[in-house]
This record gives sequence, C-alpha cells and structure tokens, in this order.
Amino acid sequence: MKYMMFVCSDSEPDPDPAAEPDIHLWVSENDAQGRRLDGNVLAPTSAATTVRVRNGELLVSDGPFTETKEVILGYDLLECADLDEAIEVARTHPMARAGRIELRPVSALPDRPGD
Repeated sequence: MKYMMFVCSDSEPDPDPAAEPDIHLWVSENDAQGRRLDGNVLAPTSAATTVRVRNGELLVSDGPFTETKEVILGYDLLECADLDEAIEVARTHPMARAGRIELRPVSALPDRPGD
C-alpha cells in the first residue's frame, strides 16, 4: 500500500538532546528496502504560489494559502505493507523529532460516473 508522508515543521520540537538521526542514512536504508519510492525537500514557503479559481476567475497569490507556523518541508512516497509499517518508517525519520510527520494512504481517483 502506498502512503504519502508529509514532512512538516513543528513549533514544539522534541527537547531530547540525543543526537538526531542522519537523514541521508534514513533515505539510503529505506531506498534499499524498497519502502521509499520518491521524496524530496520543498523550496521555502516564500517560493510558493497559490492558485484558485472563483466564479470562473483565476486568482494567483504569492506564498501559501494558510497562515501557519507549521509548514510542509518535504515529502516521501512510501510503499508499505500496512499502516503499522508506515508508522515505523515515519518514526525513524529525523523530522519525527524535530518536526512532525503526517501519513496518508494514497487512494485511486474514483471512476467517472458512466465510465
């Protein structure tokens, strides 16, 4: 099962002074196990562009749509047997301590009615 793992900042990181895990080691281990299919760091929110259409009019604005201190910093697409395995993979990511990790199952786009 595929899971999208959003790597996010957090205003309350773990205060534990233990050494943070190495992100490059995390990536290479999960790539080697076939659990990480893709992933990358995102540009800062200052580079974001928000696109909306309202009443047929295109609205484009700089920056993220929401005002928040916590932002999505990156992503990883995982292939795991189940949610328990995805949680274990997320638990070992360095940002699970410095930030937060959000996991979501990837679902197929529903068929169009009549197809």
